[in-house]
Amino acid sequence: MKKSHFCDAEPAPAFSNLPSVSLSQLAMISINIRSLLWLSAIFRVILIVYGEWQDSHMEVRYTDVDYLVFSDAASLMASGDSPYKRTTYRYSPLLAFFLIPNSIIHRSWGKFLFSASDLLVGVFIHSILKLRKVPEDLCMYSAVVWLFNPFTFTIGTRGNCEPIVCAMILWIIICLLKGNVLQAAFWYGLVVHFRIYPIIYVLPIILILDPLFFRSGLKPRLQNWSSRQDKTLRSSNKVTDQYDLWKALKTVFSKERVMFGLVSGAVFLSCTGLFFYLYGWEFLHEALLYHLTLQLVLIFRFAQDLPFCLFMQTVAFVAFNKVVTAQYFVWFFCLLPLILPWSNMKLKWEGLSCILVWIGAQLHWLMWGYLLEFKGKNVFLQLWLAGLLFLAANTFVLIMITCRHTYSPVFQRLGHPTLKNAEKNN
Repeated sequence: MKKSHFCDAEPAPAFSNLPSVSLSQLAMISINIRSLLWLSAIFRVILIVYGEWQDSHMEVRYTDVDYLVFSDAASLMASGDSPYKRTTYRYSPLLAFFLIPNSIIHRSWGKFLFSASDLLVGVFIHSILKLRKVPEDLCMYSAVVWLFNPFTFTIGTRGNCEPIVCAMILWIIICLLKGNVLQAAFWYGLVVHFRIYPIIYVLPIILILDPLFFRSGLKPRLQNWSSRQDKTLRSSNKVTDQYDLWKALKTVFSKERVMFGLVSGAVFLSCTGLFFYLYGWEFLHEALLYHLTLQLVLIFRFAQDLPFCLFMQTVAFVAFNKVVTAQYFVWFFCLLPLILPWSNMKLKWEGLSCILVWIGAQLHWLMWGYLLEFKGKNVFLQLWLAGLLFLAANTFVLIMITCRHTYSPVFQRLGHPTLKNAEKNN
C-alpha cells in the first residue's frame, strides 16, 4: 500500500488510481476554464430561480435564513439605521452595505453577488495551480471539485456570504505566490475584519514570509509540482527542518514580516475603528467578540506547505468548534482543490471511503437537526450522539488526508550572501 511522505512512501499524482481514460477524455473534449465557468454560471442562475419557486411553494425554504437577516440589515442601513437593530446580525457592516441593492434592484441581488464570488474561487483555484506548474488536466479536475460540489454551489445560491471570504483567502495566496506582500497584507486585514475566523492563518503566513524565500526586489521562487518528487530534495527537507526553525527565530522581525503585520493590522484596525465610531459597542460585540477563538494546530509542521497548512487548520477549526453549521464546510472546500495534486490517496477505496464516511455522518447529523428545527421533535440526545459521530468522521478524514499527502514547500530558497558569509564564519 502506498503512503505519503509522512508515512515514508513514494509520492504519486493525486488520486493515482483514477482511470487514465477519464483524464484523457477530459483533455480530448477540450473544456477550458472559460467554458467550465460559463456552464457553472448557468447552473447557478437556474438554482437561484428555482430557489425563488421553492420558497413560495414548499415547507422547507431554499433560501438560507441568514440571507433574510442580511437583507433586513441592509434595508436598515439603507434607511440610515444601524444594521445591528436586526437581531442575530453578527457580521461586518460591509456585508449589509454590499446587499443594499436587495431592497432597490431585487431581493436576489445578494445571491448573484455570492455566486459570482463562488465562480471567482474556481478561477483562483485554477490560477494557483497553474502558478505551481500543475498539468492542465489536474488543474481542471481540481476546479471541478469546487465548481460542481453540491456543498459549494448551493451555499452561494441559497444566499450565504462565505464565497466572498473564500475568494479573498485564495487571492491572498495568489499575492503571496507572486511576492506581492503589501497587497496580501491589505486583503488579509480586510478579510479578518469581514469574517474573524481567518485570523487562524496569521502564523503560517508570518512563518512563510522568511528571508530565505522573500527578499526586496526579488520574486520568490516557487517549488513546482511534479509527479515524482526528488528523493534527495525530500530527505534534505527532513534534515533542515530544525535549521529552518532556528533561522526563522533569528529573523523573526524581517522586513516582509513587519510590513505584513503593519499593513494588515492597519487595515483591520481602520475598518474596525470606523464601524465602531458609527455603531459603537454593539458592532464590536456582534461582529467580532461573539466569534473570537484561537487554535494553534499543525502550524509549525506544515507552514511551508502553505495551502495544505491552511486546509488542515480550517478542517480542525471547524471539526472541533463548539458551533457547526453546513456553511462552515465551504471554508475548507475552497482549499481542498489546492492540495489534490499532491495527494497519494487512491480514489478506490481510500478516497471513496472518506467521501462516504463524511457524507453519511453529515446526512445523519442533518436529519436529526431537521427533525428538531422544522418538526419540533425532542431529539436532543440523538442530535448530540450524531454530533459525536460527525466529529469522529471528520477526524478520520483528517488523518487519512494527512497520511496520504506529499509534503511540498511552496517556495525554494533564495541565495543570501550575508547568510552564507555568516555560515562560513561559524
